[in-house]
Amino acid sequence: MSKGWGQPFEEPIEIAGREPLRTPMDAGGYVAVLPKTQQTTSHWQATAEALLLVAESGGPTMFARIGMMRALDPGKA
Repeated sequence: MSKGWGQPFEEPIEIAGREPLRTPMDAGGYVAVLPKTQQTTSHWQATAEALLLVAESGGPTMFARIGMMRALDPGKA
């Protein structure tokens, strides 16, 4: 199994109008181009921490995927 930034999510994250996010690297790239005002919200900060946990410590990708899903639609969380 792949580790780090290239470790695949159990299921890709579908985002309308773009390629699905398949790895923490894909998700990190998505977060990196968000406006700074959006990146600093609590949802996106928690997502960034989960991505780092997975990428640098080998944590479960499900944590990062859940963080991304919640940040993409904070009204449902």
